[in-house]
Amino acid sequence: MAESIGDSLDQALESAFTRRPPQSAQAQMRFLVKQLKGTKATAQLLGISQRTVERYVKGQLKRPRQDLRDRLNREVRKRWQPQVRARAKQKAATTDGLVVSTRARFGFTAAPGTTDDARVRDITQALPPEFAARLFTARDQGATEQQLQRIAAEGLAQMYFRANNTRAHGLGVEFTDIQHVDIEL
Repeated sequence: MAESIGDSLDQALESAFTRRPPQSAQAQMRFLVKQLKGTKATAQLLGISQRTVERYVKGQLKRPRQDLRDRLNREVRKRWQPQVRARAKQKAATTDGLVVSTRARFGFTAAPGTTDDARVRDITQALPPEFAARLFTARDQGATEQQLQRIAAEGLAQMYFRANNTRAHGLGVEFTDIQHVDIEL
């Protein structure tokens, strides 16, 4: 489970993959070289020398250091199956929506005298496609984690606390101290 909404969105999209990404360092390096159209661009992306990239591609080097392995995994996953990822985003943003499971502190603001002290709650709630679209669009445009949290809080406030705006009109919801968040498509 992720501790940030951005990471959880990435994991949700990865769940739509139809094939596993390359696992070995050699296969990952070959994939990146092909995607970036050369060893020089791959080396710059990973922060290593062009010669090191060539050695991994040839199989002369096999076990990267932990930091390089992490960067390699992250960059391959980011580029793996872009059409599958785009279809999953489109489906969530137009028809299916997404499901947010979280354990976080929720507090409320409403009319004077009707406030509720913040407390930790476990919530699993389906959000409609409009919130999926807003979250993915914000993520793609480089939104901060706080901006993503605000969008998720608006969705949870509308669907969970205000029952799709059929009750508790004007209730403001604060979404803080996230212990975990898991988003599914």
